Parts: sequence; structure tokens; C-alpha cells
Amino acid sequence: MLQVRRGDGVGRMAADSVDRSPDEPVGLTFPDLPRLELDQLLGQLVERAQEVMATQGRLRGLLRANQVVIGDLALPVLLRRIADAARELVGARYAALGVISPAGGLAEFVHVGMPAETVTRIGHLPQGKGLLGALIEDPQPIRLSRIADDPRSSGFPAGHPPMDSFLGVPIRIRDEVFGNLYLAESTRGGFTAEDEQLTTALAATAAVAIENSRLYEASTTITRQLITADDTEEPGHPLHLIAEHTREIGGADLVAVVLPTADGTELRVDVAVGTGADVLPGRGVPLQGSLSGQVFSTGAPLRVARPDEAGLASIASEVMDVGPVLVVPLVGSTRVHGVLSVARLHGRPTFSGEEMDMAAGFANHAAVAVELAEARAEKQRAAMHDERERIAADLHDHVIQRLFAAGLSLQALATTLGPGRAADRIVSTVADLDNTISQIRTSIFRLQQTPRAQRQGLRARLLDVVAAEAPALGFDPAVRFAGPLDTLHEDVADDLVAVLREALSNIARHAHARAAEVDLSAGTTLITLDVHDDGIGLGPTARRSGLANLRRRAEHHGGSLTLAPRRPTGTTLTWTIPNS
Repeated sequence: MLQVRRGDGVGRMAADSVDRSPDEPVGLTFPDLPRLELDQLLGQLVERAQEVMATQGRLRGLLRANQVVIGDLALPVLLRRIADAARELVGARYAALGVISPAGGLAEFVHVGMPAETVTRIGHLPQGKGLLGALIEDPQPIRLSRIADDPRSSGFPAGHPPMDSFLGVPIRIRDEVFGNLYLAESTRGGFTAEDEQLTTALAATAAVAIENSRLYEASTTITRQLITADDTEEPGHPLHLIAEHTREIGGADLVAVVLPTADGTELRVDVAVGTGADVLPGRGVPLQGSLSGQVFSTGAPLRVARPDEAGLASIASEVMDVGPVLVVPLVGSTRVHGVLSVARLHGRPTFSGEEMDMAAGFANHAAVAVELAEARAEKQRAAMHDERERIAADLHDHVIQRLFAAGLSLQALATTLGPGRAADRIVSTVADLDNTISQIRTSIFRLQQTPRAQRQGLRARLLDVVAAEAPALGFDPAVRFAGPLDTLHEDVADDLVAVLREALSNIARHAHARAAEVDLSAGTTLITLDVHDDGIGLGPTARRSGLANLRRRAEHHGGSLTLAPRRPTGTTLTWTIPNS
């Protein structure tokens, strides 16, 4: 008889020494332990397969949640979608997303899962106290089985539904905590570590979506501002808006828009927001040796951990302990219009490549703003020039002709009256009309000058001197020209400009005048410049500085300088030279 005996798991066979019949059955026995181990292994395998399937299901849920989150760029809609996706992902009854205010607490609180009548009964929304405040103060995940057991909990207001389990995770955008995601009342009895991991992963996706939404909204706002801005808008407003959005979204401490001066010899801070922004506008920035100058000259962006490491100066160094700096060019359709300088305080993280791309996008908006402003200014100049041409033509064709006609009529009348007081008064009136015609002609010449164009000729140079001295005088002097002034020799023209500038400067400094007149005539034999004012008149030492230089200029041409009192008050300066 063949037997398989129970042993230590290894079957042993022993042959019985007794005789056995060929038809006698053989008895087989198996040990129990290997079968139990096999059953356990099969059970564990099935359990692991079920876990894998469950994990795959939850990962698919995370993927669906991510797709829902990134499906809309409007921030209010996006925040609600994030909260709703998180609630569905981990099986929570209630979910909320709190946006952190720069001043602390919650600036916005978006919630889902709670009926409208319950919300109305509760009243005001949370302000960021208790557990919500703890997550704001220390942005690390919080997972609780019972909210009431945590000492940081401050309870619920009247009418609030009961909540036990809680899960909160922060939403970080780079080194900034944008807000927090709150989940309450797990439908599975409590939130697990796996729920926390899934929610944290969803929060990372939400951070990217929120940042894209903020960039989209900023871009839309700026574009709308650029398109709808009219001629009454403050010129720097779009650039200020761009700088504000760059500082907010880029997490910067100071942002400045730097543009070239009119002569192109240096750069100047046009707009600044952030730390030290009140003192930077108008500051000059050299083209050589500065980050802004190098970016403006090369058209290539720069990103440095500290300006001194690059051996270049930064405008931010004047107002703060500057750390990372990012400078990008304002590239227009034909040239670089300026630079956008973005800076952080020392010790803060350096700017990333993504942040450089973000700043480049805002710089493109700034370049468009500059070009639109230039186009609007050109349109205004063209319209103003057309209007000036029309006014000048009306003055010449109508006003001057009528004044001429009136003067001729008065002269004819004077000849019929004969000598006497009446005739003298008419002659004096005709002289006044002649002076008025001269003033109108000067005004016509001024009107015909293209704004901001390069002015040529003596008349234009003299008018520029009058315009430059007007702020110091407090009024615009009357100007009259007579004769072929633009044909005078260059040396004579230079001296006339210098004499007029000195004469008006003396009036502004010493005369206390309320009005002044400038008469320049070029006759066949003499060139005479008369400058009249109605000030306090000549004193014993009044207005002597500079007069000797004016006299030398006159004597150099064989002429003279005289000062005479004017009735009833004031002074007349007469500068006369031969017209050779």
C-alpha cells in the first residue's frame, strides 16, 4: 500500500512490506498549509487588483476634474468650477474656495453644495477666522476627522449645517498663496491621505488655471483700455495700468516703464508702481552702464539675480534693496520704444522663464500703447494744423482785408478834413490799425507753424524764445514783425535771438510787468528791435546785468542799445544796427 503521509509540507512515500492486491486502491493525502497560503495569495492579488482599479478610477476622476478646471478663462466661473470639481473628486458634501486678501483674511469666498435658503439663513460669508484663518496663516494642508475636536476651530454661526470631517489645502501660484480650497463632510465617512493627495494635485492644476485666467483678464482689460481710450484720457494711463498688472501678476515689488527722451540721448522713467514709485517718474537713466539702457539698445531681455552681478545699474537700486531684476524691451512695429523693468526685493526668488514670457507679453501691450498714443498725437497735430491753416486763411483773406479797407477809408476821410485834432485822431487810429495788421500777420505765421516740427528761419526762432520765456513772465508777450527778416545774415539773426532772450529774461526777473510787446522791423537801412513792458520802470541799479553784453553785440555791428522810460509805466529797450 502506497501512502503519502502528512509531514512538514513535503510528501513522503513508504512501501508497505506486506503483500497487496493489484486491485487495492492507493490512498492519497495532501497537507493543508500550502493550500491556505495559495488561497491567501489569491485573495491578496484580487484585493490589490481592486485597489488598482479604484486608484485608476480616482485618477480618471482627477483627470476629469483637471479638464473641467482648465475649460474656462473667466475667473469668477473658474473659481466655482474648481470648488465643484474638488467636491466631486473626493466625495464631499460641501466645498469652497477662499481668495486671500493682500491685507489678510478672505477677499472672496466661493462655495458650492449648500442650498441657497441655508446661505440666506446663515447671513454673511466667512471672513477667514478659525480653521480657515489657520490655513491662511500657515499654508499647509489640514485634514480632520472631527472639526470640533481641533482647538483652532471657532464653531459655526446659527443656522449653519453640521460638519465633522474637514480637508483644506492651499492654492499656490509660484511663491504666492492665491487662496485655499476647503472641503467638508466626506460622504465616505472621513477624508483620507489619498483624498489629501488628490486635492493637492487638483490645487496645483487650479493654480495654473487661475494664473492663466488672471493673465487673460489683465490682457483683456488692457486691450479694452487701449481700444476705447480717447483724446481726453491721461496720456500715461494705459502704461500705468500695464505696470500695475505686471506687478500684481508677476509678484514684483517695483515695476517701471522707461522711455527714451525726445533727443534720444538718454532714457527717462515715465511710469512707476510699487516701492519708491512716487520719486522715480522723471528720473533719467543713462543708455550706457544700465540694465534698461542695454535692453533698449540691444532689444534683448535681461534676467539677473542682482544688478551688480551683471555689472550694470538698475533704477530700482535708488529706492530699495534690490534683488532679482527682469528687464524686457517694448518692441514696436519698427523700433524699440522703451523697456519694462520689473524688480523684487533682495532675498526674494529670481524670475523664471515663464515670468519673463509673462513680462514680455505685457511689454508688447506697452509698445502698442506707445504707438497708439503717437498715432493719436499725430492725428491731433494734423487736425490742429488744418484748423490753424483755416484760421490763418480767414484772417488773411477777410480780417486783414477789411482792416486795410477801413484804414484806407479813414486816410481818405483825414485828407478831406484838413489839419486839426480830428485829422490827427484819424491818423493815430490808422497807425493803430497798421500795428494791428502787423500783429495779425505775426499770429498767422505762428498758426502756420506745424506743431513739434523742426522750425526754420528767424521768425520761428524768435517765436520760440517768446514761448520759452512766457512761463517765467506769467503772460504771452505781443509780437510784431515787419520786413524781410528771414533773409538777414546768420550772425545778425543769432544776436537778435540772444538780445530778445536777455530782454525778456530781465523783464521776468525785475520788472514785475503784466504785459510786454516785441517789435522787430527790418528796413532798408536799419534793423530795430523794441521790447516794451509796463513794469516798475528803471531804478538806480535795476536790470544792469547782461545789458553790457547786449550793447557789445550792437556795437559789433555798428549799432547801439538804449533804455528809456515808458509812459505811464515801464521801460522800452531799443536795439538798433545798420541793415547792410
